[in-house]
Amino acid sequence: MLTSNQTVQGTLASVSSSFLFSIMFVFGLFMQPLSGTQVASWRVLIMLASIMLLVSLTKQWQHVFDYIKTIKTPKEWLLFILPTPILGGQIWLFMWGPVNGFGLDVTLGYFLLPLVMIVVGRFFYHESMSVLQWVAALCAALGIGYDIFQYGTVSWVTLFVCLGYPPYYLMRRKLAVPPITGLLSDLTLLSPIVLVMLYASGGISLAAQTSKLWYLLPLLGVISAVAMSLTMVASRKLPVSLFGALSYIEPMLLFVFSITILNQSLDEGGSLWMYSMITLALLIMIIDSAIGYITNKREDRLHGYNEPQINSFPPHRRLKNRRVKGVLVAHRFRKIRRYQHKIDKMNRKIEQLHSK
Repeated sequence: MLTSNQTVQGTLASVSSSFLFSIMFVFGLFMQPLSGTQVASWRVLIMLASIMLLVSLTKQWQHVFDYIKTIKTPKEWLLFILPTPILGGQIWLFMWGPVNGFGLDVTLGYFLLPLVMIVVGRFFYHESMSVLQWVAALCAALGIGYDIFQYGTVSWVTLFVCLGYPPYYLMRRKLAVPPITGLLSDLTLLSPIVLVMLYASGGISLAAQTSKLWYLLPLLGVISAVAMSLTMVASRKLPVSLFGALSYIEPMLLFVFSITILNQSLDEGGSLWMYSMITLALLIMIIDSAIGYITNKREDRLHGYNEPQINSFPPHRRLKNRRVKGVLVAHRFRKIRRYQHKIDKMNRKIEQLHSK
């Protein structure tokens, strides 16, 4: 049973991580003359270093290696690698959009993402939706539909954010990839690409010549590492329903920062009607999550491989069992290899004795 102290700690960790991720959203403004693309490239490299440090401190390398050993067929390797370009594009857009006048468009995409995920879960996995979730999805659809009817389109940035992540999660879910393992592999695969981009665009020399970047780049790494650590703490200490409800704080902070720090007007991202309907949809989702938390007192936590996703994307029991089974196979493989090594060593000694 979750204690009230754990709930308070998890809530503080979740709110703090949302605030830190929102700080990264506007961090590109302070890192000029680096372009948004160059900042995104540096973020990939710094995130990789931060994740590797985090995995080392939490002693999770064995978990990462255990999972990698369960991937056997070319099809599984393809499904494991395909999501990487999607995440790379999302990281780039998150850093490029705010400094190029698309802050509100990115924010709107993150507003819509939880609702899109719920709809994807309903139609791809036949997961049930509550009445309030249906109402929230309808409100969001009315808001988007109005802008399409009024202006003929919705920003490609918004669509890329809210429609880009679902395929990423679907492919990750297909193989039941632990989030830390997936993120570590994605950043590792992206690193050679961003290194080439930084070298070709002069981002490396520019960072070396600009003194303020000597402390801003490490600071970006610290913020990334602390934000990810706080997210993991919140996921361990909070029920899934409350963890999902608190996840809506981040897009709200992105919206506030876009209006205040980035000095964007509402008209640049969409109509007031659309924002009103999407805000109403999010409030309904928060109420629905709160009701689920109060009535069910769900005790789902993030422990090892048992890592929940937001709202309608918690791992199914069969996926957990398959993942655990794969890990056990990897352990047996290592044990068999160790014993085989001992047998080979004994055979060599026997052969040496026979030769004498």
